[in-house]
Amino acid sequence: MDKMMGGKRNYLAMKTDYTAANEMISSDLKDVGNAMKKLANHAVKLGGLGFGTSFLKWVASFAAIYLLVLDKTGWKTNILTSLLIPYIFLSLPSWLFNLLRGEVGSWIAFVTVVLRLFFPRHFPDWLELPGSLILLLVVAPSLFANTIRGGLVGTLICLVIGCYLLQEHIRASGGFRNSFTKSSGISNSVGILLLFIYPVWALVLYIL
Repeated sequence: MDKMMGGKRNYLAMKTDYTAANEMISSDLKDVGNAMKKLANHAVKLGGLGFGTSFLKWVASFAAIYLLVLDKTGWKTNILTSLLIPYIFLSLPSWLFNLLRGEVGSWIAFVTVVLRLFFPRHFPDWLELPGSLILLLVVAPSLFANTIRGGLVGTLICLVIGCYLLQEHIRASGGFRNSFTKSSGISNSVGILLLFIYPVWALVLYIL
């Protein structure tokens, strides 16, 4: 009788242990599943934000290049256009920046310097600023190329440049209304406003 009671107790104990183990495994699997869901959601979110940042960098860079082109069609302000060079340097998409900073950019910079030194009469004026941009990309120290560019400081510099260019354009146009109503000022105004989308977006992501 005692043996039967003891065997029953052992069976009940084993059954209890088995049930507890199953519950623990189920709980662990549930936690792992929740963790995987959170990881997937965060990855999707970050991927979307990363794509948005990259796309806005393209838009901002092309807006700055567009303003450089406009400078040769009637917008003559040397301070304005020269500030677009550091803006492009700081906002240029990473893969294009690395391409121009490498061997490709070195050859372009070399040809530019040779033309400027030995054939100054045949060196067009419109190549001055693009040539300066290529030289800046190639010779910039790592502090600027890898630390400031893409960081908070670089983003703030882009924002300050955009604000300065906007207020200078409004002043040159004779007021805020004229800068958005005159046919000669609308294109410039749109281009300058596009300069804000990348730094503002980057600051929002930084704050969040």
